[in-house]
Amino acid sequence: MKLATLVDCSTEVGATRSRKKKTAALAALIEQTSTELLPTVVAWLSGELPEGRIGVGYAAIWGTLKETTGAEHSSLSVEDVQGAITAIAGASGKGSVGRKRGLLASIFEAATEPERQFVAGLLSGELRQGALAGVMADALATSTGIDLDVVRRAAMLAGDLSRVARVARSEGEAGLRAFRVEVFRPLQPMLAQTAETAEDALSLLGGTGVFDYKLDGARIQVHKEGERVRVFTRGLKEVTRAVPEVVQLATKLPAERLILDGEVIALQPDGRPHPFQTTMTRFGRKVQSRVAELKNDLPLTPFVFDVVLRDDDELLDASLAERAAALDALVPAANRVPRLVTSDVAEADRFVEQALAAGHEGVMAKEPGSTWEAGARGRSWLKLKPSWTLDLVVLAAEWGSGRRSGWLSNLHLGARDPAGGFVMLGKTFKGLTDATLTWQTEQLLAREERRDRHVVHVRPELVVEIAFNEIQTSPRYPSGLALRFARVKGYRPDKTAAEADTIEVVRRIHAGELTLLDALHRAQG
Repeated sequence: MKLATLVDCSTEVGATRSRKKKTAALAALIEQTSTELLPTVVAWLSGELPEGRIGVGYAAIWGTLKETTGAEHSSLSVEDVQGAITAIAGASGKGSVGRKRGLLASIFEAATEPERQFVAGLLSGELRQGALAGVMADALATSTGIDLDVVRRAAMLAGDLSRVARVARSEGEAGLRAFRVEVFRPLQPMLAQTAETAEDALSLLGGTGVFDYKLDGARIQVHKEGERVRVFTRGLKEVTRAVPEVVQLATKLPAERLILDGEVIALQPDGRPHPFQTTMTRFGRKVQSRVAELKNDLPLTPFVFDVVLRDDDELLDASLAERAAALDALVPAANRVPRLVTSDVAEADRFVEQALAAGHEGVMAKEPGSTWEAGARGRSWLKLKPSWTLDLVVLAAEWGSGRRSGWLSNLHLGARDPAGGFVMLGKTFKGLTDATLTWQTEQLLAREERRDRHVVHVRPELVVEIAFNEIQTSPRYPSGLALRFARVKGYRPDKTAAEADTIEVVRRIHAGELTLLDALHRAQG
């Protein structure tokens, strides 16, 4: 298959908001894809790499793209690029960095500009095409004629949509129905939608909710059979060696076979959580040889909030209330996420404040009768997570691609420095409607100072309200700080740049001097 064919499909999918049109475009491509190539095509168009990490960082990918000039006409096949990516992932030893960069450069030099952008986005995890796993499951059902519920359940049990695509093509519905819960084969995690308040959550859940603390740790899925334990991340990657504390807990639990869902988090001596970024230092590749040392210096605490398998009992179709009872009988209270079952709004509000006061990021609200619905953001799980907001200044913006072509999209954001100027804290393209994109493109071009390829630098005059989850350290920006999960709430035409939030406020949030409970009170006040 020509790479251009796949890229054209990606562009078409990214250019529409219609789920129906996305599904139709993907289904059409699937139908013309060979069985051998199907897993790769499905993975790429879901924004995933079958190889996982390939040992080339963000800066190297986009730096190599800038250093190379692409081809005028398309000549690459999907197989060509697949082979090069496999070679990059497999390169090791002396000189491997240079070989990886050379292979990457050869792809970029042979690719047209749309192909170059697609490959760079795929490798860096920034492919913005709107074809996530849910839409791809719809497309697989459409192209194969298999019932969508069968496809979704198989994807949940397999934890790998590419594998589901291969089985659907070669074995049909019977092959998909043969998937079962298996220890050591990770399941896709159950996901949540958002509710603004506890009152909203209770209304959506039918009046009664199961509220859990929402910990800002690393999502884990724990599999146990006998004395053997394996631990997987939210992305289904194995991290068993990095979390001996989880293995130690699992081996002590009174069951021969288990699949548990939970979080692991680094806690300070007073029981408050370390920042998410601190917890994640336990998972870096460079620290795997120092696990024993780090276990003493930065211990992790596992918290479990759900059970999917207990011995011979598959609990996927059991209610949350039944799963909670099974969990309580298995896991010590010290390793269970704090929980409240209530129909009272005031009681739920107090529970949210307790979670925030303890340093956590909010709560989850769940329907007591809900079953496991992995891989889709159903309304049976809701997250209530107050966010910090800052009024920041737009310093520059990048031209969009795909459906956002012709608009200035990705915003460069800065906090005010009382000593003069602005300090960049990151970028975001999230939360922007078409109307906002149109307006901001006009406004930013009217303030243009200079251009750097796809970046338009502007006079720092427009103030925008940005919501975010956390301030984390970052070597990418001169301040050493960056926003995590930043998204636009709206522009503030009532404010001037001189009234934007300062870098000192940002530093106080990062230092923990201001908390999410302060953010909640700020939003309420």
